[in-house]
Parts: sequence; C-alpha cells; structure tokens
Amino acid sequence: MTRPNETDLTLRACAAEDIAGVHAIYSEAVCNGTASFELTPPGPEEMAERWQALRGAGYPYLVALVGGAVAGYAYAGAYRPRPAYRGAVENSVYVRKDCQGKGVGRALLAELIARCEAAGFRQMVAVIGDSDNHGSIGLHRALGFADVGVLRAVGWKHGRWLDTVLMQLPLGPGDGAPFEG
Repeated sequence: MTRPNETDLTLRACAAEDIAGVHAIYSEAVCNGTASFELTPPGPEEMAERWQALRGAGYPYLVALVGGAVAGYAYAGAYRPRPAYRGAVENSVYVRKDCQGKGVGRALLAELIARCEAAGFRQMVAVIGDSDNHGSIGLHRALGFADVGVLRAVGWKHGRWLDTVLMQLPLGPGDGAPFEG
C-alpha cells in the first residue's frame, strides 16, 4: 500500500460494522507483536463489549478507513479508575500491518488528541508496550508527547521480558489551570 492521500483516508467514529476490522487488527497485534501485553486475542464479542463500554463512558473511539476497509483504530479511555485521575486519558493506537508507516497512525492519534482536548481532558498518557516499539514511540514524540519513564521488564511475552514506555502530552491548559470536570 502506498501512503494514502487525504481523499483515500477517512477518519470517523467507530461503528458496529467496524468491529470485525478492529478485531482482526488487534488479534494480529496480540499474536505477533508486543504493543499489547494480552497473550490471547479476545473474540469479536469481547472487542464489541470493550468498544461499547468506552463509547458509553463518553470516550472517543475512532477508525481510519482506506479504500473502505478498516486500516487502523484509536481510542482513549480512563488512565486509572480513581476519581482524581478523571482529567487524564490513556490512548491506544493500532494500525493494520500493511498500513503501518504510511500516516494512518499519525492521522488517528492527531484526531484523538483533538477530540480529547475538545472534551476537556487535561493529560494524555501513552503506555507503550516494548521499548523496541520504535514506530509507536516515534509517532508519539512527533505529536508532542514527552518521555516520562520506562518500566523495565514488566511483561513476559514471546519468550522474553518486555519494557513499558510511558509518555505524556498535556491537553488544553494542561496543569496550568484548575480542573472542573
């Protein structure tokens, strides 16, 4: 696949008919990658339940379509469940293998940031699986995320220890004003 131009790439809210494509992308990432620390891919029903839970809680969940097919997806969810964290979201971005490195992830993450900022969130946290995940780390840096830490060897997958890279982006006024949410 060549780099999609703006007319080839469509970003929109995820809909029920997109879950099969989301499931396929995530299943491949779980089985063959280190971005997710899940060991067994959830089924399509579980993916639909996760999507519904995030949507029902008011978090953005986006898909990127190229040629009418799901090329990637991104969503935000609660960073942590305790009430004091309510101004912070954690992001997730997954791109179909043949679409990686072609601007799909960047478009998704940029739109996700904009929607979270518009919703009044103040911090976005990226919890990136594997310090060797240079694509995801580079994507987040390119969109302004700062490195805030590495948790060394906290996951065991594919026969090796994996790090978790933490990155953070202030949204809107960030911590420069009280949070009223």
